[in-house]
Amino acid sequence: EVQLVESGGGLVQTGGSLKLSCVGSGFTFRSAYMNWIRQRSGKGPEWVSGISPDDTTLYTPSVKGRFTISRDNAKNTLYLQMNSLKPEDTGVYYCVKGIWNTGVRGQGTQVTVSS
Repeated sequence: EVQLVESGGGLVQTGGSLKLSCVGSGFTFRSAYMNWIRQRSGKGPEWVSGISPDDTTLYTPSVKGRFTISRDNAKNTLYLQMNSLKPEDTGVYYCVKGIWNTGVRGQGTQVTVSS
């Protein structure tokens, strides 16, 4: 069974930083395309970033230059380093295996950026 467990969320002021982690199990992590998505209150899921098995990364324009996605295959762990956080980054962040809007995702971790 595929399982994903996110952690690292919290409350931070505008301009602050957080690093999210996602530990995967039940599949071959190193071979999987992994994503971070977020869901802001009252809105649908939004794709944030993705990383391929060969470490090719992609970002939605609103986070490019501020967020960095990475993976440690030895630890089956996906990361999202978030810098220069803005109030509009507030939401629940999920890691997703495979296709971002249909793949298995974890329970999420709440990120709140205060102004």
